[in-house]
Amino acid sequence: DQWKNSREAGQCFALSWRSELSESGNQLLIEAAKVARLRSVAPFSNFRVGAALQTAAGKVFTGCNVESASYGLTVCAERVAIWKALSEGERDFTDLVVVADTEALTPPCGTCRQIIWEFAKHATIVLANLRGQREEVHILDLLPRAFDARFLKDAARETDRR
Repeated sequence: DQWKNSREAGQCFALSWRSELSESGNQLLIEAAKVARLRSVAPFSNFRVGAALQTAAGKVFTGCNVESASYGLTVCAERVAIWKALSEGERDFTDLVVVADTEALTPPCGTCRQIIWEFAKHATIVLANLRGQREEVHILDLLPRAFDARFLKDAARETDRR
């Protein structure tokens, strides 16, 4: 089973036989996100989310949400998948799938939108649920006026001029 030990350090799997997200590749990523969702640690909300992030090389990193009794320390599935990939040296992401068990498709939270913008802005984002619904969205639609390093560089230049 290709996703069985995906929570072990450095574990991922590859869909290297394809370079663009086809319908079958899309379904494989959705299934990977569904499996990751089952690993969610959500004892307070019971809101389980899974994510699957694919690199340009075809590697797939999964993530699930992990809740803390101190709610502010809770981490979403999207960020877990991105952190796993980044910690393994990956930087070029093509696709991100987010799956939740909701009637309406659930978009990433504001914090996740920011992280997606910074680290996976060129990825195709697919929202899906357990009822078979799916929708492709773009980060510019989710976060139209994103904050990023451009603003920090502008602030540094202003400080240097003084």
